[in-house]
Amino acid sequence: MRVSKIPLVLGLPLFLGACATAVPGSYTEPKAGFANVASQITPAIGKRTVFAETQAENEALKKQVHSMVHQKTISADTAVQVALLNNKGLQASYVNVGLSAAEAWQQSTPENPIVSIGVLGIGAPELGAYRAIEGLIRSNVLDATTRKQRMAIADASFRQAQLNAVNDTLALANQTRKAWVDAVAAFEAVSYLRRAKATSDAGSELAMRLGETGALNKAGQAREQAFNAELAGQLAQARLNATRSKEALTRLMGLWGTGVDYYVPDALPSLPRSVGRVTDIEAKALRNRVDLRVAKVGLEAQAKAFGLTDQTRIVSDLEIVAGAEFEREVEGSGDIETKTLPQVEVEFAIPIYDTGKARMRKAELSYLQAANVLAEKAVNVRSEARGAEASYHAAYKIARHYRDVLVPLRTTVEEEGLLSYNGMITNTFELLTDVREKLAASLEAANAKREFYMAQADLTAAIYGGGEGGAGAGGEGASLAAGGGAGH
Repeated sequence: MRVSKIPLVLGLPLFLGACATAVPGSYTEPKAGFANVASQITPAIGKRTVFAETQAENEALKKQVHSMVHQKTISADTAVQVALLNNKGLQASYVNVGLSAAEAWQQSTPENPIVSIGVLGIGAPELGAYRAIEGLIRSNVLDATTRKQRMAIADASFRQAQLNAVNDTLALANQTRKAWVDAVAAFEAVSYLRRAKATSDAGSELAMRLGETGALNKAGQAREQAFNAELAGQLAQARLNATRSKEALTRLMGLWGTGVDYYVPDALPSLPRSVGRVTDIEAKALRNRVDLRVAKVGLEAQAKAFGLTDQTRIVSDLEIVAGAEFEREVEGSGDIETKTLPQVEVEFAIPIYDTGKARMRKAELSYLQAANVLAEKAVNVRSEARGAEASYHAAYKIARHYRDVLVPLRTTVEEEGLLSYNGMITNTFELLTDVREKLAASLEAANAKREFYMAQADLTAAIYGGGEGGAGAGGEGASLAAGGGAGH
């Protein structure tokens, strides 16, 4: 048998392979796409993030995080930075970028040709048996002709995965910052309620002693004791809320073991002296919102998929089969004759029933759907930006009102009541009531301050992304710093 013609048979798939597009280096890098993700985080929130793939990288991060939090009172900025370095869910999002790069790499690689070899005829040659060796090589032409379009779709998915990772990072930063605010505000509420409880204990004790002497009836005693019991329940609930809030912050930072031995401040930072308007906030949001850019890339991917559907709507699959058939025949006279029969086959689907119109219609509607999603997202982004700015300034005015008006008035009432008590003009219960009302006003002021810092985080989220509507944490306005004493 002669096999010299086999290299000629291999020529077709080799020619098709020569049409393959070179694999972009960005797909094959060890941390493909992550540099682009990291470069978009710092301008938005002023923090860095990492993608740890090896055990050594994870150990180094673990030591760094431990040094940042162990037995320390952490600020909001520290909490956010720890979360970006240590949260495993975020690392899973970064892995998804690598998976998307691998998929794009796979799409840029030509499909391997299929080689098949068969032997026909079994029997002894002296009995006149007929034998044939058949070799075939199949190569999918559709794979070669549509590779460019499929690579474009895969590249769009790769870029979309990077933007999703950016959005996930901003979302984690925003959630962590707000969790820190919640935790600190919860402990601040505990401190006010603890002081109120101390005052209530004094009033309850006084009521009991006066009741023993007959100077206070049972209704008056019950009133003071009921108030004291209610306040005890409120204080217990506040302590539980503080524990839960701190645990939520711990979870976002990915801490466990000795890493949970950290503290938060006793109180939120004081309000800034003033807050300014954000100029052209709608334009800033449209320019910077990551989720809006994700929707744009999604529309681009749909457009490329539409083009691919148009290209394949008639011939859905096409294979060229090339090969050679070698025959060896043993005749009764003992002569051996060998024949080589080259062959080429083309296989394709005949569009009798499925003409591709249904797939074209689906592609058109998918593109239209993506376009409408993008248009809706743009409207929502504008609205969220306006609403976030309005809430930010309103929350600041409310917090200042409590701080500058209500609390000073309650302080004046308490001071005047103390003077009256010293002058024997007012009784002890009236003085205790004034003290309680002043503490209640201080607690309301603390809650208003919490709402302001929450609105500040939401404002940044409305501009960059990562919030509840697809927004992030960080930068516009004052940064929260650690305040108060030793913390909790």
